[in-house]
Amino acid sequence: MIQIALVDDNDFDRSELRKCLVRYEKENHVELKLTEFQDGEDIVTDYTAEYDLILLDIEMQFMNGMKAAEEIRRMDENVAIIFITNMPQYAISGYKVRAMDYMLKPISYFSFSETLNRALAHRNKQEAKYITISLKGGKVRVDVSKICYVEVQDHLLIYHTLDGNYIAKGRMRDLEEMLDPKRFFRCNRCYIVNLSYVENYQGNDLKVHGDLIQISRSRKKQFLDAMNIYINEL
Repeated sequence: MIQIALVDDNDFDRSELRKCLVRYEKENHVELKLTEFQDGEDIVTDYTAEYDLILLDIEMQFMNGMKAAEEIRRMDENVAIIFITNMPQYAISGYKVRAMDYMLKPISYFSFSETLNRALAHRNKQEAKYITISLKGGKVRVDVSKICYVEVQDHLLIYHTLDGNYIAKGRMRDLEEMLDPKRFFRCNRCYIVNLSYVENYQGNDLKVHGDLIQISRSRKKQFLDAMNIYINEL
């Protein structure tokens, strides 16, 4: 399912975009979940990083689309943003918030479908590179390549990443199935390590991004094999 947020204070424009999405869903056999907001302020309040795509009007009464995009980017680096406007000079400055594209009003279905095709193609490329972690009070989308290692403590998963630590409920078994086995290795019951951050290996200890992690004796040979394969494929 593809999560889409539509932010526009004009009822007619939202209705027209809703029709385009319904038609696109039927013609392309995709499942879209649409959440609608009537102002930029509405989407940034209690924002959760669950959307794949945000269709964002620029001119709105309380918080305009550009300001909303700036706020969203502070909380979500990866969501695709497409501006909707009848004033292209504003949309062009969207590079500041890494907007993917913009659509001019009135929206034609042809231009809408072409833009959505590009957005979803980008999303499919990115999908394997990110995982969404459910935190208390919201969600965060994490770049898998920035995960150094994950540990489990009292039924909680602690994600040690280059951007900081995230704590969430989860099971190691489920996480292990989501991660690329060529890059990630389960070194014992409590740890999964990213092989690209392993600095050295001595005895029963791995040094992973400055931290020491024990590897179980029964997994030493498997670890060395996995490490050799990873290095050879670089």
